[in-house]
Parts: sequence; C-alpha cells; structure tokens
Amino acid sequence: MPITLSQLADRLGAEIDRTGPDPVITGVSSIPGARPGYLVFAEEEVSFAAALASSAAAVLASSRIAGVSGHGGKPVLRTLQPRLAFARAAVLLRGAQASPSIHATAVLAPGVQIEGNVSIGPHATLDEGASVGPGTIIGSGAAIGAGVRMGSNCRIYPRVVIYPGTTLGDRVVIHAGAVLGADGFGYVRDQVSGEYTQFPQQGTLVIEDDVEVGANTTIDRGALEETRIGRGTKLDNLIHIGHNVRVGRNVVIAAQTGISGSSGVGDGAILGGQVGMGDHAFVGNGVILGGQAGILPKKKLLGPGIVFWGTPAKPVRQYLKGLAVLARFASSSREDRRKGEE
Repeated sequence: MPITLSQLADRLGAEIDRTGPDPVITGVSSIPGARPGYLVFAEEEVSFAAALASSAAAVLASSRIAGVSGHGGKPVLRTLQPRLAFARAAVLLRGAQASPSIHATAVLAPGVQIEGNVSIGPHATLDEGASVGPGTIIGSGAAIGAGVRMGSNCRIYPRVVIYPGTTLGDRVVIHAGAVLGADGFGYVRDQVSGEYTQFPQQGTLVIEDDVEVGANTTIDRGALEETRIGRGTKLDNLIHIGHNVRVGRNVVIAAQTGISGSSGVGDGAILGGQVGMGDHAFVGNGVILGGQAGILPKKKLLGPGIVFWGTPAKPVRQYLKGLAVLARFASSSREDRRKGEE
C-alpha cells in the first residue's frame, strides 16, 4: 500500500535526506524500469548515479556512498544494508489483499475451525478437525488433511497437499504443488522372501514460523516421531526432505537438493543446488555446501562459514587441491604416452 517516504524511513530504520516535499512511494522497481512514485536501490557509486538520473521518486542507497556527491534534490534513504532494506520495503508496499471469502465450491468437513479474515479458494478441501488461523489464504484445489493446524497469515498456494499430522506456524508460505507430511521412504526387508514391509510412518511434521517452501517440494512426516523445519528457513523448488529430518533456523536450501531420513541441518547453513545427504548425516551451524556436494551417510560436516564441495564433500580448498593433483597426473600420463609412441 502507498506510504510516504518519511514513514517508510521510520519503518526501515533508515536515515532520510530530502529538501523538498515528502513523496508518496507506491512501489519498488529496478533502476531502468523506475517510474514516478517508485523506490529504487543502489549499492555502489555507479548504480547510485544511475538511480539519481532515473524517474524514481527516491533512492535507497548504501550509507557508504549516499553522501559521496550531491543528489540533485532527489530524496535519498541511507542504510548499511540497502538490498535488505529494499526487500523489506517491497513487503511493506505490497497491495492490500482481496477481501476474505470462502468460495462456494470449497469443501469444509464438520469440525473445521476457521478464525477471522480467512480466504479459501475454489475446490479447496479441508478435512475434519483442521484449523486455520486468522489472515491465512488457501488457494484453489488445495487439500488440507484431518487435524492439520495452520497459524496466522499463512499463504497456501493452489494444489498444495498437506497430510494429517502436520502443523504450520505463523506466516508460512507454501508454493503450488508442494506436498507436506507424506509417508517417508522406510521399509523393512524380509531376509527369507525378499519382500518389503513399510516401517510405520505415523509421526508428525512441524513447519515453524516464517518458513517458505518452494513449488513441488516434498517434506515427509516423521516415522515414529517428527520432522521439523526451523523458523525462517527458505526452501527452493523441487527439494525432497525425508522422514525424521531436522532442519534448523534460517537455513537456505537451493533446488533439487535431497536430504535422506534422520539427517540434520544446523542453524544458518546454506545448501546449494542438487546437494545430496545420506541418512543420519549432519551439516553443522553455518556450514556452506556448494552445488552437487554429496554427504555420505552418518558423516558430520562442522565449522561455521566453512565451504564444502564435491563427493564426498570436503573443505573447498582441499577439494580443489585434489582436482589439481588429478589434472597434473592426467597431463603427465598423456605426456608419457606421447613419448612412448615416439
């Protein structure tokens, strides 16, 4: 919703530098796409100069550069983290949501509990005993299982499936096609016949506050206990998280990563795309895994800020040294073969 620049500065904790009227900010944009009423951001002097020359109403800039030169009367907000402040400004400026409503084709079983200002889209289904907190939006075709609990201001996009035994905190976002709380992949093999029988998959799944789950991501329930995704964690599209996994707070996981059952990820860890974790593995607090890194079963990777890469994953310097040794060996082998042919 529109907000004055001074109000926005207060909300962001930013310093404001303006000499003229207090402009009303209606949205955010890139510098090339800026229009009157829009806010843009700059992190270095080149982009700052371009932002000042744009049609934007105001510029959100790094405190390190905003005072370097005059700004021709265009209002400037100064902050140490302009990209973060810009993202927060975008949230504040989002348009007001449509009036809450429950579509006539939505199916609500007996015992469903709905608090105020909830919206439920066409053909969504809520099974017996499900509860939905205030301000939550459930998209068309979503299937919410019996006893599922959702907190306030959640956003459930179309065709999401949430199995019974799942709990969502406040402000959780689940994108289209995600499946939460399905049975884990756990079977016991008969050593005589070779047949497989499913090990009980009757635990729960807990998604804490402010978690975002990408499209077509799947998170399994616990086998006998719980799977848990910590507060503030962000999951990309097409991720699979197995049963009994515990992911810490403020973790970021990129697309096509797979985490096997009973593994763990510590607070603040970063997992690149296509990372694979074996069962009972653990990634410690603040560890960074490069794309396609592989963690062997029961392996622990520890050390905040340490980057691991490769399969099996090793500290990146060690891994690159190994690649260099292999390259030299391959080169010398080719040279030896060439000399032998002469």
